[in-house]
Amino acid sequence: MSNLITTDRIIGHYRGEEPGPFVIAIGGQHGNEPAGVRALEQVFDLLDQEPSINPGFAFKGELMALRGNLPALAADQRFVEVDQNRLWLPERLSWPEDDPRLFAEDHQIREIIDIIEIALEESDATEVAVIDLHTTTAEGGIFVIPGNSNDSRLLAAELYVPVVEGLLDGLKGTGLHFFQSGYLKDKRPVRSLTFEAGSHYNPRSVDLAVAATLNLLRALGCVQTADVRTLHDELLREYGKPLPRRTRLAYIHHIEPADEFTMLPGFENFHPVDAGIAIGRDKQGLVLSPKRGYVLMPLYQAQGQEGFFLVEDVVAQLAF
Repeated sequence: MSNLITTDRIIGHYRGEEPGPFVIAIGGQHGNEPAGVRALEQVFDLLDQEPSINPGFAFKGELMALRGNLPALAADQRFVEVDQNRLWLPERLSWPEDDPRLFAEDHQIREIIDIIEIALEESDATEVAVIDLHTTTAEGGIFVIPGNSNDSRLLAAELYVPVVEGLLDGLKGTGLHFFQSGYLKDKRPVRSLTFEAGSHYNPRSVDLAVAATLNLLRALGCVQTADVRTLHDELLREYGKPLPRRTRLAYIHHIEPADEFTMLPGFENFHPVDAGIAIGRDKQGLVLSPKRGYVLMPLYQAQGQEGFFLVEDVVAQLAF
């Protein structure tokens, strides 16, 4: 067991004494979402303390945790130039380092990928798993977004939180797209998840991100069930209990700065709405919900490319 490297980018690199998966955890791809970074720092503190508390503790595989957008985290803003979690595009990665089309966030992504690929070259792990930790500007609700593969969906179901499927179908260039599509030079299979831990401003979001990360490690077999304290499961179940268990993307309200979009107050994650309900306002007037569903990630900040998302119950969809 060792905590191999610590730099501004690398929160920690923990290697177990037994073989297992290589787990990549990223926090702070958006600079105003530091809860994921703080959660991963706490996870490494727990891993360092566990052998002295639990002499039978054994970790299988490796965990590498990274800070996503260092300049944006330092500035406490979503991004410096453009949304980093929309730039994970293979064509952009092929551009030369001095290409004037590259943004500050492109260079952040390239450094993340370089660190991961170097670490994978030195690893004998049989598979790779990725968890990308985020928070939202709205209260209410935690959820996991799996990559578009059956293995990723099955892994997401083991975290004890609501699962939102199909979100990648309406977006482009997220880290989840990149990792689940085999663009890493390393060709080992990858399972990928994004975990939304609640509001930027709720201190509980850190605890929820810790709990989700530990549950992922348990689901992957990196740690034994007995090594994950029941309080983590209880916390996730408490926050997830009143929410729909399985939903699928129904609509994304894409916006541009020129739209002058603002979300109407009072909406939370999984807020139920009917078709025709006013959700926001732009320079054309009120923005109405195009269909019945649940509001997800309503935009209550200046930076962002999506005003809100709508999701529907999967069971309801299957009934038609």
